[in-house]
This record gives sequence, C-alpha cells and structure tokens, in this order.
Amino acid sequence: MLVPLIVWLILLNQMMPAFILFLVAGVSDGVDGFIAKRFNQETELGAYLDPLADKALLVSIYVALGVLEYLPSWLVILVVSRDVLIVGAVMLSWIMGKPVAMAPVMTSKVNTTAQILLAVFVLADLSFELHLVKLREIGVWPVAIFTVSSGAIYLMGWLKEMANIDDSSN
Repeated sequence: MLVPLIVWLILLNQMMPAFILFLVAGVSDGVDGFIAKRFNQETELGAYLDPLADKALLVSIYVALGVLEYLPSWLVILVVSRDVLIVGAVMLSWIMGKPVAMAPVMTSKVNTTAQILLAVFVLADLSFELHLVKLREIGVWPVAIFTVSSGAIYLMGWLKEMANIDDSSN
C-alpha cells in the first residue's frame, strides 16, 4: 500500500522520506512473512499477493528512478521486461488451459536481492547526498546480469513445460 506514496515521493525528489518508507515497506514485508511462517498462518492468497506486492514495489521504484535518470533506462527496461515476460507467460499458459507453475529459482532470489540492494543503495545515496555515482554505475551490472539470467531460466523452464504439456496431450 506504500508503493504509490514512495513513487510519488521519488518523483518529487523527496528521497529521504521515500528511502524511509521503502525501508518500512521492506521491514513490514519481512515481519509479515516471518509471522505467517512462524505461526503457520500462510495462505494461498498470501502466496500470490506477497510476490506481486514485492514486484509492484521494485518495478515502480525502478521506473521512478529511471524517469529521474538515477538509474539507466536500459536497466529499467530489463527489470520491467523480465517481470512482464514472466507474468505474461503464466497468464498465457493459464488462458490456453495449460497452467504452468513457476516456482522461484535460486537465480531469481539472488536477482531480487540484487535489485533490492541497488534500490536501497541508490535511495540512500540520494537521501544522504553521498555522491556515489560511480558505485551506482558499477551496481547496475550485477542487477542486469541476474535479471537477464533469471529471465532466461524462467523462459526456458516455461517453454520446456509448455512443450511437455503439448507432447503429453497428443
């Protein structure tokens, strides 16, 4: 629920409040996940909503930081395209009546961690006026590499699943 406010603050160049709310969103997400697991309160709805909320936050922040040119456009395009590709593939397989479960892979978890760390780093750099532009420029590369690799892994897995489904129905 904090996503629109965080994006709005970024677009207003109010980086300190955006940074603080981003941290609040991250901590509350972690606490929510911990409580759900610890007290066996995990739900199917939560299993869908949690990653969607995470992606909405990350993608929105990347787009906002890209619009203000704090992140390169090509990186924003990679991050957004990967998520659109994954969601589109799942929706397409569902529409075709051949739903495919896309379980998280380790590369994807590393990718999400790298994306979060870069967002935190950029927001902290801008909030505290540290002027670490060169470090930001270096930090985009691991995110780009993991974004492309995890997207490719998901695409190959999806194509394999769709081919297996097609083969088994013949």
